[in-house]
Amino acid sequence: MAQEQDLSYVMSDLNSRVRILESRYNLLGERLLVINKNMIEEYKKLLNEIKTVDKELIEFKSDIFTVKETMKKILDEIGTFAKKENIKVLEKYIDMWNPLQFIREEDVEKIVNKKLNKFITKQEIEKITKGLTTKNEVTRLIRGERFG
Repeated sequence: MAQEQDLSYVMSDLNSRVRILESRYNLLGERLLVINKNMIEEYKKLLNEIKTVDKELIEFKSDIFTVKETMKKILDEIGTFAKKENIKVLEKYIDMWNPLQFIREEDVEKIVNKKLNKFITKQEIEKITKGLTTKNEVTRLIRGERFG
């Protein structure tokens, strides 16, 4: 009997140990399921983030390409700009010509008419208008010289 008690004690001890192991096994299985679910959710999040990063990278590449093309066009345009030396030469020519002192055709006509009125008589104007005078005579009249 002592052996039966020992055997039943051992059996109940083994039985309780098996139950403990089963419960631990069940807990580990549940934990493993939770971990798998979390991993799947994190995997999906990572995939979405990777897709977003890929889209942004494509946009950045497109923007960089656009910037490069624009820079090329700007550099091409800059190549057509006048150089400093050319501008200096033009500035010298403009200073020589002094376009601010150019005169309009109407102003010349007014000045010529004033001069003519001073020095030319009505008879001389009639000769000019009738074409009886030569270019030399008109030039002398403009200068203020009289002819007869």
